[in-house]
Amino acid sequence: MAINRMKWSKLSNARKFAITLITMVITGAAVGLYLYNMPARDVVNTSADLSIKAGDLVSEFLKDATASNEKYLAEDGDSKIVQISGSVYEISEDMEGMKVVVLKEKNDKAGVSCTFTKATNSEIVGLHIGQIVTIKGVIRAGANFDADLEMYENVILEKCNIIKINK
Repeated sequence: MAINRMKWSKLSNARKFAITLITMVITGAAVGLYLYNMPARDVVNTSADLSIKAGDLVSEFLKDATASNEKYLAEDGDSKIVQISGSVYEISEDMEGMKVVVLKEKNDKAGVSCTFTKATNSEIVGLHIGQIVTIKGVIRAGANFDADLEMYENVILEKCNIIKINK
């Protein structure tokens, strides 16, 4: 042990700095690689944390955004997986080719925007406006009023899949 200390003390400050820096870079790269290669959350095969109607979820966010954010959203990315039931108001596609279904009643201020994945895009075939559906997904943002745009923004669900289609 004393020999190692003697060798370390004989090294120049530049070499000590270089060794420390290289060690930190290797450690940082290892942690980064580990985090990058972590498996993504499998929402389709995970059970929902709760079930709620689209209008009730929107009302909850519009009534008290802070409490709703604490209840449904997590800073670490593990936000709640919810099953949302509601009427199909709009069907579209985002810029990445993912299908987006908005659940909303005609007189509601905002709705729930459900973005599907490449694997679940095909589930929307045959879906039409006015149908009652149950969709499962991860909440990414809550409904709120944007004063600049003077409009309400929808609750946003990602990694969605259809659980049930009522006729």
